[in-house]
Amino acid sequence: MLTINEIKALPKVELHEHLDGSLRPSTIITLAKERDIVLPEYDEEKLGAWFRAGSERKSLSLYLESFNITTAVLQDREALARAAEEEIEDLAEDGVVYAEIRFAPSLHTRKGLSMDEVVRSVLDGLQRGKRKTGVEFGLILCAMRNESPEISLKVAELGAAYSDRGVVGFDLAGDEKGNPAKAHIKAFEYIRRKNFNITIHAGEAFGTESIWQAIQICGAHRIGHGTRLIDDMLTENGRIKKMGSLANFVLDKRIPLEMCLTSNIGTGAAESYDTHPFPLFFKEKFRVFLCTDNRLMSGTTLSKELAIAAEHYDLTIDDIEKITINAAKSAFCHHGKKLSIIYDIIKKGYKEKREAWGL
Repeated sequence: MLTINEIKALPKVELHEHLDGSLRPSTIITLAKERDIVLPEYDEEKLGAWFRAGSERKSLSLYLESFNITTAVLQDREALARAAEEEIEDLAEDGVVYAEIRFAPSLHTRKGLSMDEVVRSVLDGLQRGKRKTGVEFGLILCAMRNESPEISLKVAELGAAYSDRGVVGFDLAGDEKGNPAKAHIKAFEYIRRKNFNITIHAGEAFGTESIWQAIQICGAHRIGHGTRLIDDMLTENGRIKKMGSLANFVLDKRIPLEMCLTSNIGTGAAESYDTHPFPLFFKEKFRVFLCTDNRLMSGTTLSKELAIAAEHYDLTIDDIEKITINAAKSAFCHHGKKLSIIYDIIKKGYKEKREAWGL
């Protein structure tokens, strides 16, 4: 079994990480002091523990409450650019070579910035991080399920307008229950007319109907989380005995599932690592890979998520390479860049590590 330090040294791909869920506690403290924002703690370790409290107590309300703090400190250009730049730096330190970072521009306009200014600020920061580290990135713009369809359409239009400047996709996030994706159908129709990319949070806090709607009504190319797809399967002794039409469709069409172990357990989408559906999906050849979701709130990194999976599901270096290639294949960057990431970075990097470690 690989150690976490060995996993950290391997090239990785991150496709589901939220900007406002991945700030450094030290940066939050600095930004809050400069902007007269009250924090629950001003000690870095204690503040980090406060953010992790929702996940550790398996409380979705506590988990979501903490985003009120991170969005509060990200309401001006300087703060947004700094957070984005530092996120790339932190991903590079963890061995990530390509990342798709997402956030909702509408949540950062409380102090007068337009959504256009918000997006430009984040892209500026990501570009600075890329120049420092060499980490390639794509930005995904999120609309929120509880916001009006008019706002989601504006976010979709903004995403397509910046498709040549680093934005690679459109997402719908937020509480699934009572907020169906189809209410935002105009935004999805616009994105599809623009030949653009769609990922949707679905099957995290609601059942298979949410996943079906995301794919068949809204045209999702990837699904964020998708844990409840297990409800469309009959399992026996750790194997799938029978699948319904939705699960078969997801498998046959190679629809990627962005799975987040620690986050899912922290929000109650899964009971434990041992009962999480990820290893079953992976064993049955679904296009699955691991992501962090929110590094700050879940107290994790992509290396930690892979180390947890290696420990609980007996994954080998070959399995981890397969998971990483699954992610690279599912990225929203253009085909040529995918091939370069897979063959010039991932396969090359794993070959070198196998030789160095005598595997």
